[in-house]
Amino acid sequence: MSSAKEPAMKINPLAGMPAAPSMLVDIPRLITAYFSERPDPSVPAQRVAFGTSGHRGSSFDKNFNEWHVLAISQAICRYRKQRGIDGPLFLGIDTHALSAPACASALEVLAANGVEVMIAENDEYTPTPTVSHAILTYNRGRESGLADGIVITPSHNPPDNGGVKYNPPNGGPADKDITGWIEAKANELLSNDLKDVKRITYDQALRAATTHRHDYLSAYVNDLANVIDMDCIRGANIQMGVDPLGGAGVHYWPRIAAHYRLNLAVVNDAVDPTFRFMTVDWDGRIRMDPSSRYAMQSLIGLKDRFDVAFACDTDHDRHGIVTRNHGLLPPNHYLAVAIHYLIQHRPHWPKSAAIGKTVVSSAMIDRVAAKLGRPLYEVPVGFKWFVDGLLDGSLGFGGEESAGASFLRTNGSVWTTDKDGMIASLLAAEITARMERDPGEIYGDLALELGEPAFERVDAPATPAEKSLLSKLTPAQVKSKELAGEKIQNILTQAPGNGAAIGGLKVIADHGWFAARPSGTEDIYKIYAESFRGTDHLRRILAEAQAIVSGALAVEPEPPADT
Repeated sequence: MSSAKEPAMKINPLAGMPAAPSMLVDIPRLITAYFSERPDPSVPAQRVAFGTSGHRGSSFDKNFNEWHVLAISQAICRYRKQRGIDGPLFLGIDTHALSAPACASALEVLAANGVEVMIAENDEYTPTPTVSHAILTYNRGRESGLADGIVITPSHNPPDNGGVKYNPPNGGPADKDITGWIEAKANELLSNDLKDVKRITYDQALRAATTHRHDYLSAYVNDLANVIDMDCIRGANIQMGVDPLGGAGVHYWPRIAAHYRLNLAVVNDAVDPTFRFMTVDWDGRIRMDPSSRYAMQSLIGLKDRFDVAFACDTDHDRHGIVTRNHGLLPPNHYLAVAIHYLIQHRPHWPKSAAIGKTVVSSAMIDRVAAKLGRPLYEVPVGFKWFVDGLLDGSLGFGGEESAGASFLRTNGSVWTTDKDGMIASLLAAEITARMERDPGEIYGDLALELGEPAFERVDAPATPAEKSLLSKLTPAQVKSKELAGEKIQNILTQAPGNGAAIGGLKVIADHGWFAARPSGTEDIYKIYAESFRGTDHLRRILAEAQAIVSGALAVEPEPPADT
C-alpha cells in the first residue's frame, strides 16, 4: 500500500505502448491450468467470491478454474429451483481464453440439471447487453416461466482472467443477496469435493433436448432503432469508427453498419485471446478498458479519420468515445453530455424519470440534473442499483464513472438493465449527427455554463485484508474539519439515493469531494476526487484523501480481551 507521501498510482513506463511479446499470456498453459488445477477452499483467495459483477480470477492463481465454474453453475441451478425460475437460461460468452472452456463446463451442469439453455447460433460471442436484452424480451408480459441468464466474462480484465456473472429475471446484475447465496452454496460444493454437482459430458449437453440455439445477434441489432435514432445518424452520413478491442461485439458492428446503412468502419476486427494488438494500460498490463487513454492509444491515433469514434470492452458493457478535437473523452464528461442530450431529445420518456449516477461519478451530473429540473438518484458503485429503476421507467438513465451506462427506449420502456456499451457508443453518433457538434464540443459548452471540474481516479495495490479495512472506513476516521482549505459539509458512508452502504466513504466540501473504496474485482483500492477550483485544488484533495486512507490502514487491530 502506498504511504501518504507516495503517489497513489505509479504509471508504468510502457503504458500506452504496444504489448511486447513477453507480456502475452501463454494460452495453452492457461487452459491446462483451468482443467488441471484444483482450488483449496480453505484458502480465502481460492474460494468463490462475487464482487460488484460476478466471480473473477485466473486459472494460474487457482481462483478461476473448472471447479469454480462447476460449483457456481450448480449453485445457480439450486437458486433457480428455490425461487421457481423455470424459464430458459440465456448463456453468453466473451472472447477471453477461459470463456469457451468455462461455458462448456457451465453447460454440462445446466443440462444435467434439466435447465432449458439458450446458446448462441454458430457459437457466436455474446455481449453482456445482448443477454440482458434477451432476458427482458422473453419475459415481457410474462408472470411465470421467467428467463434468466449467465454471462461468462471477466469484463475488461487482463487476458489471463475468467469470470462468471448471473443475471436474474430482471435482466440486470444480481444483487448482493442473490450473489451471497450463490457464493455460499458454491463454496459448500467446493468443500464437499463437488460430490453434489450434477454433470454430463459436453457432447451430451450439446445434444440434450433442453439445449437450444438463439440468434442473439439478429434480435439485438434489429431492435436498435427503438433505442437509437438510426435514421438521424444515416441521414447525416457522419463518418464513424469503432474498435471492438477484440471483444464479443466484433461481429455485431459490421451487421449494425449493414442493417442501418451507416458510414461505420470497424478499424480492428481481430480476435486473439492474447490481445496482442492492445497498447498496455497504466500498470503495464494488458487490459481492454475503453476508458483508459493508455489502452485506447490505437483508436486515439485514428481520431482525425472520423467525426466520432468509439470502442467497447471485451463483453461490450463499457464504452469509450473519441473525437477529433478532444481525443478520448473522460467517462464523466460523456455521461454528462449523454444525460443533457437524452433528457431533451426523448419526448416520450416519463417527465419524472430520474437520472442515476454512482457516488463516485462527477458532480457535473448533479449540475446537469438541476439545470434540466430532473431528480438525481445517487447510489453506491455497481450497476445493480439501477436495475429496478430502469425496469419500471422511473430512471431514464443510469451511468457509472467507469464508463458503463444504459437508458430507456425512445418510447420510455426498458431496453436493458445491464450496462450497454453499444448503445452508449451509438448515442455519441446520434448526438454528433443531430447537434452537428461532437460530444467533446458540447461538454465544453456545459463546462462554460456550469463550471469545469477537474477529476481524477487513482488506483493502488491492496491486499484482501487492506481492502476489508477500507470497506469499513467511518466518518470518525476523518479527523480534519476541512478538505483542501474548505469546510467539510458532509461525510457519507451510505448513498443518498437509496441509503445503501458505499463500502468506503465520501467526503464533500463546497467545491470538491473525494471517495475512497476497495475494488470489487481486483486487488486494488481506488480514490476518486473532483474539484471545481482547478487542478491545484484537486491535488490537495488527493493528497489529503491519501493521508486518510493510509492512516486507516495503519490502525493496529485491538488485542483480544483477557479471558
